[in-house]
Order: sequence, then C-alpha cells, then structure tokens
Amino acid sequence: MSNHVAIFCKRELRSYFDSPIAYIVITIFLLISGWFFFSDLFLANQASLRNLFGIIPFIFMFFIPAITMRLISEEKKSGTIEILLTLPVKDHQIILGKFLAGMILISVAVILTLVYTFTLSGLGNLDSGSVASGYLGLIFLGAAYLSIGIFTSSLTQNQIVAFIFSFLIIFVLYLLDNVLMFVPGFLISLFEYLSVNYHFSNISRGVIDSRDVIYYLSLIFLFLFLSVRALSSRKWR
Repeated sequence: MSNHVAIFCKRELRSYFDSPIAYIVITIFLLISGWFFFSDLFLANQASLRNLFGIIPFIFMFFIPAITMRLISEEKKSGTIEILLTLPVKDHQIILGKFLAGMILISVAVILTLVYTFTLSGLGNLDSGSVASGYLGLIFLGAAYLSIGIFTSSLTQNQIVAFIFSFLIIFVLYLLDNVLMFVPGFLISLFEYLSVNYHFSNISRGVIDSRDVIYYLSLIFLFLFLSVRALSSRKWR
C-alpha cells in the first residue's frame, strides 16, 4: 500500500472516529443485529447464527450507504476535492484510501458481533467452518456495498442523494434472486448470478466457490473503477 493511500485512509478514519458518526452507526448496527440474535436465541430457542447472517445483509443496505454518502460528496460540497486533485496523488489512491477506511469501519462492526459467536460457543458446539465462511461472506458483501456507496458519492455533492442512489443500487442487486418467479426462464440464471444475496447465501452455507469470490471481486473492482472515472472527469470540465 502506497504512502498516499495510507494517508487518505488515516484521514478518513480520523474523520469517522473524531466525530460521533462511527460510534452512532456501529451502536445502532449492534443493537439491531443483537436484537435479532437474542430473539432467535431466547424466543425461538434456537442456538444458531443463521438468523444473524440472514439479517446483517439487510442492515448493511442502510448501514453502508450511511457511512459512504459523505466520503466524496462532502469533499465536493466543501471544495476540498479541488485541493486534493491539485496534489501529486493519483485519483485511484484517493478512492482506495477512502475504500480502505470504510472497510476498517465495517470490519470493526462485524468483528464486534463475534460476541454472539462466543455466546453460542458457550452453549454448545458450533460448526467453526460455517461460522468462518459466514463472516467471510459478510466481509465480501460489505466491500461490494462499500464500493457502490463510494461510486454514488462520487457522482453528487448532495449526501442524501448519494445515500438514496447507493441504497437503490444495493436493493436491486439484493432483490434479484427474489424475483426469479417473475422473469422469463432464459433470464433466471443471469438474475441469479447478478444477485449479491445469492452469492452471499452460498458462502454463508460454507460453500466457498471461486465463482462467488470472482463475482464479489469483479463487483468491487467495477464500482471502484467507475468511482475513479467519475473523480477524473472533474479535471476535464
């Protein structure tokens, strides 16, 4: 990782944790995921992480757009983006720095949910393989959503617009495998493959398939590439 990427990463992390943003978002994330976990544990009397892995992708649809909506749009609105673009740094270094900072924040939130795993491990034997693959799936999913959020933030100065656009893109990708009954048969495999939820379900079940990994890496690369292009386009206006 280049020094410039590290500098932008630290800069974004400082902006997260020097303000209430990170603490509020992580706290809300843990409260919601914790409620579903403990309701499953005590009300349904089921010692399983399946419900937790089922609800976190849905929470991510709100959680991640909320932390990405300001990443570039705020820079544009305040005018600091013009200063950044005059510095001897490449556009992709700015994007990667912001992406890594967002990934650290998401990873912190996900790691804190390990308390639920430790709780269950004290009650009985857990399949460590499926738990590990479930958390791996969450990291891939979070990275994909994050890249989408950065892209939409690079398109506008308005944080609310960036939030809405990223939510809509994520929601559509999440919903694709739930509308298969309404699409023509020859499109079913395409819709299924494009669905982020389909690939996450495969990984969270303990099936680490190269097709799922390639899908997430391709999605992340695509939206980060589009973010760089959107940022570069300002130089030609």
